[in-house]
Amino acid sequence: MAVAPRTLVTGATGFTGRHLVRALRADGHEVFATGASPDAGFEDGVAYRPADLMDEEALRGLVAEARPTNVVHLAAIAFVAEGDAEAYYRTNVIGTRRLLEALVAEAGDAACVLVASSANVYGAGEGTPLAETSPVRPANDYGVSKVAMEHLCRTYADRLPIVLVRPFNYTGVGQSERFLVPKIVAHFARRAETISLGNTDVRRDFSDVRDVVDAYRRLLAVAPVGETLNVCSGVDRSLDDVIAICRDVTGHDIRVEVDPRFVRARDIPVLVGDRTRLSSVLGGFDPRPIEETIAWMLGTAA
Repeated sequence: MAVAPRTLVTGATGFTGRHLVRALRADGHEVFATGASPDAGFEDGVAYRPADLMDEEALRGLVAEARPTNVVHLAAIAFVAEGDAEAYYRTNVIGTRRLLEALVAEAGDAACVLVASSANVYGAGEGTPLAETSPVRPANDYGVSKVAMEHLCRTYADRLPIVLVRPFNYTGVGQSERFLVPKIVAHFARRAETISLGNTDVRRDFSDVRDVVDAYRRLLAVAPVGETLNVCSGVDRSLDDVIAICRDVTGHDIRVEVDPRFVRARDIPVLVGDRTRLSSVLGGFDPRPIEETIAWMLGTAA
């Protein structure tokens, strides 16, 4: 009888983490989850321990307890208070280094360490769609911190079986309304008369969180050590498209008011990824259309 893989998930209490934990449990993994929250409220069968990425000694104890065969490192900071950009580097770079050190010390025989980077490393991008070989030109502190994290991870390639993933935009049930698609969906769900947005004609590569975590789950099984992989749909849609889909699903119309606070003077017109390498590694990757994702979100919000 095959032994169930033991998978350590950092950032497990976040939007992606909760979906990933459910997907791994459904696939028969023993899940050891960690996050910043003191109480995560996971279902029975999920071992949860709160952890601080800056506490290397505590991380070593946690990894020793988990004894993982796989690791998925999702813990990161994507939003910080104005004036605290250094928080990106503390968590995304220094915190990652301390986790990697703990893994080297206590989980040197792990089969796969999957580390989530971000499509933000491409910045404004050069060429469409963006492949893993496209130039890396981050345009903000978050993107720079992720580039630094990627380089850091590669210095551990001789000690840990690292796989880097670069997810593009994705959404789904449970995502904060700080993000645009959930904000739009929530306004339609409560049948609001107006919504304040910035540029609605920009085009982005929107994936479904269920497809993203399924890709992560499948990558753990394949363990393409040393690879850097985009996780994306390969299809670009505008916010105007998202609004139109919500309108079609709900039968409700909404007036869009352009708020100058949300308008970016140098917004990137189109940002879409190339999923060819991911599809090749997985033996196929067929993400669902954004229409299905939005219908799911609206159905849950109703």
